[in-house]
Amino acid sequence: MHIKIRHGGQIYLLPDISKMSTIRSLRKKIQDKTGVEPKRQRLIAKGKQLDDDYTLIDYGVDVNCLVDVLERLELPRNEKEIFRLGINEDVKENAPQNGQFDSPEPEEKAIDIQDIYHGDPKDLVVECKQCNDNPKKKCGECGCKICRGKERPELNLMCDECEYCYHIFCLDPPLETIPDGDWYCPECKNDESEIVAPGAKLKASLKKSRMPSYQNKSNRDWGKGMATAGRTKSCTKVPSNHFGPIPGVEVGMCWKYRLQMSEQGVHRPPVAGIAGRPTEGAFSIVLAGGYEDDVDNGDEFYYTGAGGRDLSGNKRTAEQSFDQVLDKTNLAIAVSCDCKVDKEKGGEAKNWRKGKPIRVVRSEKLKKHSAYAPQEGCRYDGIYKVVKYWPEKGRSGYIVWRYLFRRDDNTPAPWTKEGRALIERNGFTCIYPEGHLEAMAEKAKSKDLKANPNIRQGTKRTRGNSSDGLDEDDFADMTKAKPTLITPAIKRFKKTTKYNIDADILSLMALDKRNSKLWDDVKQTELRTKFDFTNKVEENFQCLCCQDVIFKPITTSCGHNICHSCLKRAFKSEWTQCPSCRNDLKDEEIRVNHELESVLLKIFPGYDNGRS
Repeated sequence: MHIKIRHGGQIYLLPDISKMSTIRSLRKKIQDKTGVEPKRQRLIAKGKQLDDDYTLIDYGVDVNCLVDVLERLELPRNEKEIFRLGINEDVKENAPQNGQFDSPEPEEKAIDIQDIYHGDPKDLVVECKQCNDNPKKKCGECGCKICRGKERPELNLMCDECEYCYHIFCLDPPLETIPDGDWYCPECKNDESEIVAPGAKLKASLKKSRMPSYQNKSNRDWGKGMATAGRTKSCTKVPSNHFGPIPGVEVGMCWKYRLQMSEQGVHRPPVAGIAGRPTEGAFSIVLAGGYEDDVDNGDEFYYTGAGGRDLSGNKRTAEQSFDQVLDKTNLAIAVSCDCKVDKEKGGEAKNWRKGKPIRVVRSEKLKKHSAYAPQEGCRYDGIYKVVKYWPEKGRSGYIVWRYLFRRDDNTPAPWTKEGRALIERNGFTCIYPEGHLEAMAEKAKSKDLKANPNIRQGTKRTRGNSSDGLDEDDFADMTKAKPTLITPAIKRFKKTTKYNIDADILSLMALDKRNSKLWDDVKQTELRTKFDFTNKVEENFQCLCCQDVIFKPITTSCGHNICHSCLKRAFKSEWTQCPSCRNDLKDEEIRVNHELESVLLKIFPGYDNGRS
């Protein structure tokens, strides 16, 4: 695991960091990197000031997290510690002997209320449009938000944020009296347990105290690896219950860690091998060779269900110790088959192609058992469907549920000749987390310095300089040694060629005249893979309101793009300005840019699923 620190406008990388590291030990590493003494460091991460008595996991500091380092300045002291207070010299009376006080007169004279002319009686204006101020009708706008009643208005309590009324006896728990200060309803109230004053101790959380990471019963430092890291982003292109391919994810794409697949939405559970719901079906599975009954034949494979193992004590895997049951994720795979669910005998699909599509990922851990596994990381292999499922006694002697999957994807498989050519044309290589390669290079550099402590960073050594104990032969051996700062992954990444955008996409880009500058920026960017291309398009055509790829795009006269639903919602709240430049859009004709919509649907096929 690695984190970033920011000091003096520069960002440094700290590799080989553990979640179990104390803040005190982190200060020492920051001192080695920036030269700032620990007592002069003020560390800020995720809106909290880091205290020495805690660890990184207490503050939720995760992989690639940014920690701000503020340096306390040591100002020279211009005052003496002890000084004499001259009472007679410093404190003097300067008030006049004959003081006079003016009594202010009232600005206006008193007016008798009987002299005011009231005028003709008028009808009262209706304040509540929901009930038209009918005292007998229950209303959640002008009455109690919970019971919708209007009785006993003297016991109504108004929220200082949303301005809705609540009966004090309707609250949970109920209040006895009206509070004197500001009051916020349960929906508007901030969680005070998450608010920590500068220098104050963290407040204990019952949820965190029950987590296995806080109940660490071993002395092993488990917080350095990526298996315990948390997600830094989540996939919002499609909902979590999306069936079929993920927009922007191609067959043959490979990621170093499963956590990255979770962030891309390919397989969301970071640990579990099956993603699905018993009421809907399975969305994705991972082949990692965890069960001895699995058989992989490429276009077809036999998959073993989950369960039947004792994983108590926060274990990831164990030996089979009891029978599996067709429930939870096992039932989700069975629901995806085109047949009636039978929890005793299983079933076979009437037409297996009509089953629900399931995304399949193969892990490098499968190399021991299959010839179709990737050499590195986790690879997306396309859409498979369930042919049949049945229970049988496995090699362990216990009942396991087995499933037959068959590939149903138009894209060639990665292990075929056509699939390898497609991967090479798209420039797909193993995708690493942000800052991972730099962290590995920094780690290798630190190892070299430990192995050869006489090497100086940033200086050139001459043969005549032997003051540090190195003779010419030692220096010659050092110059002939191969550099270890660049890992093979970095070398392979540098050899990749520039990605060429497909001709049909280029023709659709040319039709979108109103966004020609944004498309020119995409074309001029150095793109090595198709993944870089889709990321650049997603960056340029991101809605400022919902932070997703623009859906049903509206291109304004000022040259900015926004979703049709987001703009409609803004107009409904009487906001008629462009969210980017505040240009007035009140009198502008609002219509969908179909040219841009067609390009985005071509680049991200299916991203409109679940959006309206």
